[in-house]
Amino acid sequence: MIKVNEVVKTFDGVRALDGLSLKVETGSIYGLVGPNGSGKSTILRHITGAYRPDSGSVLMDGQPVYENPAVKCRIACIPDELYYFISASTRDMMKFYRGIYHNFDDKRYTALREAFAEVDEKAPIRRLSKGMQKQSAFWLALCCGCDILVLDEPVDGLDPVMRRQVWSLLMGDVAQRGTTVLVSSHNLRELEDVCDHVGILNHGRVLLERSLTDLQDNIVKIQIVFSQPELPELPGDMELLHVAQVGRVHTLIVRGNLNVIKSRLATYAPVLMEALPLSLEEIFIYELGGEDYAVRDIVL
Repeated sequence: MIKVNEVVKTFDGVRALDGLSLKVETGSIYGLVGPNGSGKSTILRHITGAYRPDSGSVLMDGQPVYENPAVKCRIACIPDELYYFISASTRDMMKFYRGIYHNFDDKRYTALREAFAEVDEKAPIRRLSKGMQKQSAFWLALCCGCDILVLDEPVDGLDPVMRRQVWSLLMGDVAQRGTTVLVSSHNLRELEDVCDHVGILNHGRVLLERSLTDLQDNIVKIQIVFSQPELPELPGDMELLHVAQVGRVHTLIVRGNLNVIKSRLATYAPVLMEALPLSLEEIFIYELGGEDYAVRDIVL
């Protein structure tokens, strides 16, 4: 388990992390989402032990990560900006990784050669395309035999077929090896298909942290039509996140339980009422809408 407790980090007087706390359960796929500058990459660098927090703690199974080689060798990372020695090939980096990660799996490296067949393992990585470089990074990370994979915008630059293949390999590791995956991405549609839990960051702190199922069950999208064109005055304790109207159809985004909300709205004798599923992207927009996020009026 990864546990981040009240982490604060300041750069040149700017507080990048402001008492951030989160928990990632063992064997889960945890999606970290948030607007640019919310602190996603900064907290990932704390979790991998690259940064030391100004205050607070980052623990893996109760042990601090920073300056702890025994813990760090259980973590593999694919950062947004890939690192490799300037003239190194994938094979050269494989030998380097093998010297760092004691559980590096040579047999798996050979087996995955077919999955990443387009990557020339003898060519310098810097001469490969962005997509090929990402494939090389996944090839190496999947062979490290680590308990935790930390991924920052991992599939950026990959074509749709390779994206699906990479996610299939990652989910296979979660199912068969109990690997924990912590992934930061702007591709919310993709995270929706693979994540167990989601944490939404804003201004250096976690705005909310829930299982994806609970998150989707807690916000409801209702399309409703009344006999009169205007929206009636709804109860003051009904937590409306967004209201829009097209013709006589009102679209309400409401926080709460679907059955309770429908029951309360039914007292207004609507002509038509229908609940629609909310995507993770919509949840992200509406949750941050209450936090002065830039997106306000979206087409529903």
